[in-house]
Amino acid sequence: MPPKFDPNEIKIIKLRCVGGEVGATSSLAPKVGPLGLSPKKIGEDIAKATGEWKGLKITVQLTVQNRQAQVAVCPSAAALIIRALKEPPRDRKKVKNIRHSGNISMDDIYSAARVMRPRSLAKDFAGTVREILGTATSVGCSVDGRNPQAIIDDIKDGSMECPAE
Repeated sequence: MPPKFDPNEIKIIKLRCVGGEVGATSSLAPKVGPLGLSPKKIGEDIAKATGEWKGLKITVQLTVQNRQAQVAVCPSAAALIIRALKEPPRDRKKVKNIRHSGNISMDDIYSAARVMRPRSLAKDFAGTVREILGTATSVGCSVDGRNPQAIIDDIKDGSMECPAE
């Protein structure tokens, strides 16, 4: 017989999904079914919470307490950078292998670093900024018209200052 259900117990589930879309209930069912939640309802809640991240892969955190689920969006560094590029939403099923060749400002990098700071493993804010710049390199965009790797080198040798936080 399964253990008695504790109404005060808090369960946290993290999953990746596409923003603004109702995910497949078959992928949600094994995660939320044992907690007594409806996968269809959870999928609709996730689609509503991730509406502003339309078309981007995003991490979602479900906090389940007393068979009620709260949805919180945990954007990745790449999602924050692609969102800062202000590209129009694309159809994932038709457009594949897209190159993000835009240009973003250093302020966008700082704002992304402030969002990612609690999850970053860097000692200081400059290290988090360098992490975000490395992600910008892998996404394929430029920062203030320059290669992000050159800005990382400037921050390392001290010729470019980062704000304190």
